[in-house]
Amino acid sequence: MATKKLYRSPRGKIFGVCTGLAEWRDLPADPVRLIVFLVVLATGVFPGALIYLAAALLIPMNPESSYSSNSTIYSEDEPKQSEAELKAEYERLKRKVEKMESEMFNKERDWDDRFHQGN
Repeated sequence: MATKKLYRSPRGKIFGVCTGLAEWRDLPADPVRLIVFLVVLATGVFPGALIYLAAALLIPMNPESSYSSNSTIYSEDEPKQSEAELKAEYERLKRKVEKMESEMFNKERDWDDRFHQGN
């Protein structure tokens, strides 16, 4: 059985320390966060927060962490779009934005809305 190293997790809420501890010991992250929160409160906030900050500085970030599939960062393995596909997507988005702008800044509609609000 291979031993896991302790790393901070990029999926964590604050510095990833609690999520890293949970992943290190195969525990759910929320109970670990609750325990750490209660320990910080029980120590009078300052010492516990200082220890948490020290852990965030000393524990390295997980180098093998991968971003989820809905991330905006693209990997090298993904096929790149051709220039024609990119231009077509750009034009589609440009038309969509122009349509939204025309609806947003329609002066006639604005006056109609103002007139009907007064009634």
